[in-house]
Amino acid sequence: QVQLVESGGGLVQPGGSLRLSCAGSGFTLDDYGIGWFRQAPGKEREGVSCINTRDDMTYYADSVKGRFTLSRDNAKNTVYLQMNSLTPEDTGVYYCAAADLWTVVASGALRSLGNEYWGQGTQVTVSS
Repeated sequence: QVQLVESGGGLVQPGGSLRLSCAGSGFTLDDYGIGWFRQAPGKEREGVSCINTRDDMTYYADSVKGRFTLSRDNAKNTVYLQMNSLTPEDTGVYYCAAADLWTVVASGALRSLGNEYWGQGTQVTVSS
């Protein structure tokens, strides 16, 4: 079965760093675009970052650009999100999602083409 599992979340102080992992099973992640999303309490889910193979596109939301870095390790069938200089506004549940292709619409939101596969999420809390 197609499955995505996020890990690496936790509690971190402002200015700290975390690295999130998204491990795939049942399919090859390199065949899909991988997006990272987050949802804070009372807020809409937002796209944070994504990487596509089909169109060689990497995207970062303005709110995280320069602080977050997305990378792939195809040998481990895993995608990582390195998060640096974290602030309380980065708090939320972080999800990874595989899609045939991710696109960026005018609002800056990420939208998928084709099928989507979502993980269960990992909690990130940035607090002093």
